[in-house]
Amino acid sequence: MKHPILMAGVLSVSLVLAGCQQLLSQRDEPLDMTTDQCLSEIPSLETNSCLIESWIAFGLAAQRGDAVWRENTLAELEGNTARQRLARAVVLSWAERERWKDASELYKADLAAAPSELQPLLRQWLNGLEGRRALLDEIAASKSARNKAIQERDALAEKLDALTAIEQSINSRQQ
Repeated sequence: MKHPILMAGVLSVSLVLAGCQQLLSQRDEPLDMTTDQCLSEIPSLETNSCLIESWIAFGLAAQRGDAVWRENTLAELEGNTARQRLARAVVLSWAERERWKDASELYKADLAAAPSELQPLLRQWLNGLEGRRALLDEIAASKSARNKAIQERDALAEKLDALTAIEQSINSRQQ
């Protein structure tokens, strides 16, 4: 595994897309993304025919958006309603790694406030985020352990060199 971070990204995107596809295929009514309600930039928590589709579209926009889009969207989402907090969680979950903890806390705090049909999608996104966080923490711990092992190896090499020098000195005196 030469590129674990890349693999983590590919895995999380695959899981998100597979989950979205599964949720969409389970719906009774056909997917209709042509209404303005489905295409609104910030989705609502009101139960309607576009609830899942609008959140999926928003999640994809957050994933594809750049840092400027995320900051502008976060500025629009200042507030403490469950809708604003959950939408912030979606945006922050695709921001830089330092903001993932905030996203996780927002998801956990407001997941129960979402309509029941939206909760599986939000829970899946939370699980994907937690999976990415755990994987990157594991990679960081692995790198730390590797660096520690390298330092220990180097210290042992220095000691071995010193012992070799002592042995050579003793051998030269005996001759």
